[in-house]
Amino acid sequence: MRVEPTGRLHRGRTCFVIVIVCVALLGSNCFGDDIGKFEYWTTAGASFDIEKNWRVSVDELLKLGDDARKFTYHHTDLGFVYQGLADWVDLGFNYRHAFGRYGPSDWRRERRPHVNVTFKSRLGEIDLSDRSRLEYRDKDYAKDQWRYTNKLTLTLPGEFTKWKMRPYFADQVYIDLDGYVLSKNKVYSGFSFELSEDLVARLLYVWDSDRTYGNWRNTNILWLQLRLYF
Repeated sequence: MRVEPTGRLHRGRTCFVIVIVCVALLGSNCFGDDIGKFEYWTTAGASFDIEKNWRVSVDELLKLGDDARKFTYHHTDLGFVYQGLADWVDLGFNYRHAFGRYGPSDWRRERRPHVNVTFKSRLGEIDLSDRSRLEYRDKDYAKDQWRYTNKLTLTLPGEFTKWKMRPYFADQVYIDLDGYVLSKNKVYSGFSFELSEDLVARLLYVWDSDRTYGNWRNTNILWLQLRLYF
């Protein structure tokens, strides 16, 4: 006997299929024509309350570039989030210390304070968030730069498997404010899931289109994110 899915589960699957198709179409036509290189990224982070309406987070990101064969980048990001303005908005103050590899032994440093305003809402049973970020890029190797980014995120309804897996999709644009130039776009798709009561993970595919060096270059990224909540 075949059991039909419930209305909520059916809607969740329908939305999932629609967004997958949209992401595939975006990825196949996203700015560049080349297939692109492959990278593997991993992030480990933790979040905890420090007092009423305030949370602190720390994240460490490591990147393996050149088809995941070389360690090419890492950063540490420390942030404080104020949640007392309203239920639908968070205000964050962060500092990021980054190192990127530009040659066999040429590591270059960047200091990047940034301010984030995240608006949260729901569209039916879909969780929405829109994060605006203003960052100052203090570089050792190039002219300092202001940059604005905007990230729109959709988390679909339905919790699949015992790990409460939920489909996750996002699009992020980067605008260099010296001339208001679109310099980068990232399209995300994947799942969030709970490994335990306090440990949440995301496994993502990211299509990264970047024209930092003049021409659009595409990179395929597999990104594992782990976050511990206290």
